[in-house]
Amino acid sequence: MKRFGKTAVGICLLLAVWQLAVMSGIWSTYVLPPPAKVASSLLAMMRDGTLWKHILISMRRVLIGFGIAFGLALLCGMAARGLPRLEEYYGSFLEFMRHVPPISLIALLILWFGIGETSKIIIIVLASFFPMYLNIRQGFVSADRKLLEVGTVFGLSRWQRFCRIVVPCAIPDILVGMRIGLGYSWRAIIGAEMIAAASGLGYLILDAQQMSRSDRVIAGILTIGVVGVLCDWLFRILIQRWQRYGD
Repeated sequence: MKRFGKTAVGICLLLAVWQLAVMSGIWSTYVLPPPAKVASSLLAMMRDGTLWKHILISMRRVLIGFGIAFGLALLCGMAARGLPRLEEYYGSFLEFMRHVPPISLIALLILWFGIGETSKIIIIVLASFFPMYLNIRQGFVSADRKLLEVGTVFGLSRWQRFCRIVVPCAIPDILVGMRIGLGYSWRAIIGAEMIAAASGLGYLILDAQQMSRSDRVIAGILTIGVVGVLCDWLFRILIQRWQRYGD
């Protein structure tokens, strides 16, 4: 309750500063609309279903891309643990691609795959794969050697040691990587939808900007932030429950 109260106070202070900035006349209401107007636009889009439609479309894209990225990261992390020599062949390529911003590939992806769902999902995969891969790999590689030796003494096979020792040790890192990767997924999909899309929250913001509706632009930004915070909150609860279970 204390944390909730502090958060509420912070939000109220932000709204007060926002309202004072509007009333001061430093910016016109065209550039910086008052909080009441943004709230009115947000409620109007919620009532007519526009906002929910764009949220669901963006959420579907994020979940598909995030799921594919997680599967690939999990396979590469397992390969780094079980087949370390194989990593020597693809490790340098992954390190190179990790430093290439996915948004910079939008032009090529549109040329190769068009402006459909494929290009957007690929951008999400590229954005969320690397933070998940690095955490998952760290979790698998850093398994306690003493526990592995104990498993060997008790006659566990290599696969049994992996399932009963390596995987439980890696799960905290896997969950942290998923939490970070989901945040990167949202950041990537918004950029992709603002460039090549006819639906989604990114498209909503770009369309509002083209119509000179700054109130809708801010409403879209607030929606993205709220959805992202809720997703992160769910993952945080999942991590905390796993830690309690492990203890």
